[in-house]
Amino acid sequence: MPFSSDEIRHLPDVISAPRFATYLRVCGNRPVPALALYQWNLEISAAFIVPLQICEIGVRNGVAHALEAVHGPDWPWSTGFTRSLPQPKASWQYDPQDDLRKVSGRATTVGRVVVELKFAFWEKIFTRGQDARLWLPRFRTAFPGASTAIPIPRARERAFANLQAIRKFRNRIAHHEPVFARNLPADYSRLRQLIAWRNPAAATWLDRIERITALLRDRP
Repeated sequence: MPFSSDEIRHLPDVISAPRFATYLRVCGNRPVPALALYQWNLEISAAFIVPLQICEIGVRNGVAHALEAVHGPDWPWSTGFTRSLPQPKASWQYDPQDDLRKVSGRATTVGRVVVELKFAFWEKIFTRGQDARLWLPRFRTAFPGASTAIPIPRARERAFANLQAIRKFRNRIAHHEPVFARNLPADYSRLRQLIAWRNPAAATWLDRIERITALLRDRP
């Protein structure tokens, strides 16, 4: 990755000294390799947007279909469903009940509710309290690509853990933080698994369009 003399001189200032210092430390205080690593971090972060988007949309639509089957077409306004959501243990923690009430109070369609709810909301639907009414009868139809050899409670638990990790990873990318030191193949595997659980054809499509594999091979 060649850099011009102007880029070598000015880019560290554009990036900011504290942020660039992370890359300099890893690269033995050599600006050119540090810039190459910074550029690669940008490119791999951008490449992850594709599976992140497919995963988030696929999962939330799968959950929405299950919720509609159990709680009816107006599930966002179902008091029973809202009360079934977990409550945070601390006031500063995310509250899915509060999120749903706020979003459903201003949205006029289920589609708008689905779009506006936070990523964490869909994660919280995979908690144990939803097993009996939602997941035991509906997990296989919402996520038909999940192996039938995995018991539903365990599959639901795995989805919950994966979504937690994916949300934190997604937030790191959204805040332009370094991801080069992470186990990125594991991050990608989590995303691909959930996409495949929702629909194997979507995972095959992802295999055809993703750039992550090539970038991992070409890391500076």
